[in-house]
Amino acid sequence: MTKGRQLRKNAKVEIGWCEMVDIPSLGLRNVHAKMDTGAATSSIHATRVKPMVRDGERWVEFWFRLNAGEKPKRYEAPMIDKRYVRSSNGANEERYVISATFCFGTLCWNGQLTLANRRSMAFPLLIGRRALRRGFLVNSERRWMLGKPAQ
Repeated sequence: MTKGRQLRKNAKVEIGWCEMVDIPSLGLRNVHAKMDTGAATSSIHATRVKPMVRDGERWVEFWFRLNAGEKPKRYEAPMIDKRYVRSSNGANEERYVISATFCFGTLCWNGQLTLANRRSMAFPLLIGRRALRRGFLVNSERRWMLGKPAQ
């Protein structure tokens, strides 16, 4: 597990509609994320997604760019599922699912991420209600309650 305290289900932490999120299991820090109570699953922007096998286990390779103007970097993660998800435009898309550790400030937990092309979206990371139900209250009037992004 990562540094930070474990999020308890009975703890209620108020967050804004967008926050900075760390994903230490992928080595990512300060990812701009939108909280979306209308989406069941969380998803991260991924391109060039390719399944592979490593030591008899299913893995997935993908490319991700943290900030505009940066070169995308290659990431790998164990694949835990492949499922159909209804996208924001209402279409069913088959997506790979990986396990990830999320941190909001010092609060960390394990969850799932689907890999999706979010190029047309304002935020590369979407946190869905399955992750938020762990004790977060989303204040739709506020943003960056856990820390502002660097300018």
